[in-house]
Amino acid sequence: MTAKLISELGAGVGIALPEVRVTGEDPVLPSVFPLGAMAAASAGALAAAVAAYAAMTGESDEEGSGGRRPSRGAHGDPDVTIDVRHAAVAFQSERHFRADGKAMDVWAALSGDYRTSDGWVRLHCNFDHHRDAAVRALGLPPGSGKEDVGRVCAGRTAVEIEEAVIRQGGCAAAMRSRAEWLAHPQARALAGLPLVGVSRLPDGDGQAGGDGTGSGEAGRTRAGHALGGFGKGRTAGPDRPLGGVRVLDLTRVIAGPVAARALAAYGADVLRVGAAHLPEVPGLVVETAFGKRSCHIDLRSEADKLRELVRQADVVIQAYRPGALRARGFGPDDLAALRPGVVCVDISAYGARGPWGSRRGFDSLVQMACGIAHENGDGLRPSPLPAQALDHGTGYLAAFGAVAALLRRAAEGGSWHVEVSLARTAAWLDDLGRIDGAGVRQPRVEDLLATMDSPFGTLTYVTPPGAVDGDRPRWTSPPPREGEHPAAWAPSS
Repeated sequence: MTAKLISELGAGVGIALPEVRVTGEDPVLPSVFPLGAMAAASAGALAAAVAAYAAMTGESDEEGSGGRRPSRGAHGDPDVTIDVRHAAVAFQSERHFRADGKAMDVWAALSGDYRTSDGWVRLHCNFDHHRDAAVRALGLPPGSGKEDVGRVCAGRTAVEIEEAVIRQGGCAAAMRSRAEWLAHPQARALAGLPLVGVSRLPDGDGQAGGDGTGSGEAGRTRAGHALGGFGKGRTAGPDRPLGGVRVLDLTRVIAGPVAARALAAYGADVLRVGAAHLPEVPGLVVETAFGKRSCHIDLRSEADKLRELVRQADVVIQAYRPGALRARGFGPDDLAALRPGVVCVDISAYGARGPWGSRRGFDSLVQMACGIAHENGDGLRPSPLPAQALDHGTGYLAAFGAVAALLRRAAEGGSWHVEVSLARTAAWLDDLGRIDGAGVRQPRVEDLLATMDSPFGTLTYVTPPGAVDGDRPRWTSPPPREGEHPAAWAPSS
């Protein structure tokens, strides 16, 4: 099943992927959903796309500058592997993360599920302004506690609370059944969208170019041109398949940071751009920052700094609410004008189209809205997945889409736009069917953990899954402190 899913992912974005050897099978996590297959397919697709990219760049180096061509299997194809258990445990990475032996608590006091007059609603209050919005929406005074929130929720319907919190600028989701979600206008808006949308942005004349095939001599010529313009002279060593690829990470919590972290594990130069005034979940910032550098840019007064970084980037990943960066002059078209040939990756909660196209959201809320929390339990109260699987799945799919777009860029030229969303990933998981896994035990993890010294102490973390020609993805630097680096690319990249 998993190998077939990986092949389908490649076909969906218009690239041919090498075959992936899959070890292990579901059930691996306690759930009725095939989370192991989902994890292995998304992480395996990334590994396969990276292998294809390494093969392409290796051939270019061999033809042009005598660089090393990656090793190959018996039939000349890269040897790509993914283990189902490893991928599934990687989807739980924040649960196994330790700093000097201490686990992190990612949930704020008011975040949680609340019984309503007709069901359940979840409030996401990890950021103070989202907490304040929820309290306002419920008509409570500042400083109200969980009991106060529970009392008010019990007297209102779930959808009534959801809508009131959203109107106040907060984040909430009523628990819906699968049938209720499929009948919802937002589910219908998502139904016609690809799981990983990869499209060419308009050229300078406003026209989208290329037929998507990139075949023949013209395709090979364009590939050489694109590689010379972006990657030449910026390799990070022959053992790093994404060496020389510059990635701007404009994301927070959790899908976007996971995407950029996954690219860093394959050797990309990832610069995470935050801002001192923006709220963060401290533990998650550290856990998702392996292999990255970190700078601060305040877009309210320092937008030119970001523009300068974009001009030298290969990939820009953003997960702000749809339209937020476009309003500041950093939409996909703007980025392509600044950096012709850029790959723009947009991550959203519910997709950029439909009535919820601009709605804020997080994994736990999307699980509630899309029927997953309802079906994963007994239907009487929410039962979340045993992993932030929508976040991690969407993160790996975003990273996969970025590499697929790099391949398309090399073959066809142009700038590219990648779109993924947690809700579309949820629909994919729903399509994968059900398994008898509700009662399985959590998998063993000891052999999948590693340690690294850092400014935050000794960190214990889940190693990234997959391998290409026996080379496993890895992070070569610990998480940095927020904003510790200048807003500039590393000189050696």
